[in-house]
Amino acid sequence: MFGSSDDALAPAGEFDPDLLPTPGPRLADHDVLAGDDHVAFHRLTRELFEERGVYDVTFGYNLADLNRDTRHADAGYRYAEEADDPGVLRAAFTPTTPFCPQSHSLTVGSFRAWNALRERHDYRLVRVRVAETHQRSDAINDALRDLGEAFAATGELPDPDDAGGETTGAGAGAGAPF
Repeated sequence: MFGSSDDALAPAGEFDPDLLPTPGPRLADHDVLAGDDHVAFHRLTRELFEERGVYDVTFGYNLADLNRDTRHADAGYRYAEEADDPGVLRAAFTPTTPFCPQSHSLTVGSFRAWNALRERHDYRLVRVRVAETHQRSDAINDALRDLGEAFAATGELPDPDDAGGETTGAGAGAGAPF
């Protein structure tokens, strides 16, 4: 598949801030995971994404591997525990381009993987947002906020078709695998 070479991936299990997006405003004033804390949660993320099929189809790999892709040092996930509620984790996704057509489906898939399998981590809720640099960040983040609110209120994962946001593009609509 296009661009899927394992040669571009840095070794797993290391915290290298040079290969991670800078924590943006969505993580400001919160406890950003770094070092072993980031590595441990990201290792679990890779397992959950593998189990739930959260894959970047452009690069042909588990989305968690984007954090290790040396070709895209400013892309991937960063995490922070909410300052006033450490039982909530914020996950900020920075795509490789500001027009990434998969950003909606990848963030919804990430949200569903983390929250459907929450017994495997220490957070009762993982809130997901796409970086403000994405051209559709407002619409995507509104849909993700609605998913998070529905999940927090009911404890049930909403139907992905209720996520709003994207109506065209890879992974959108009833055929989405998440």
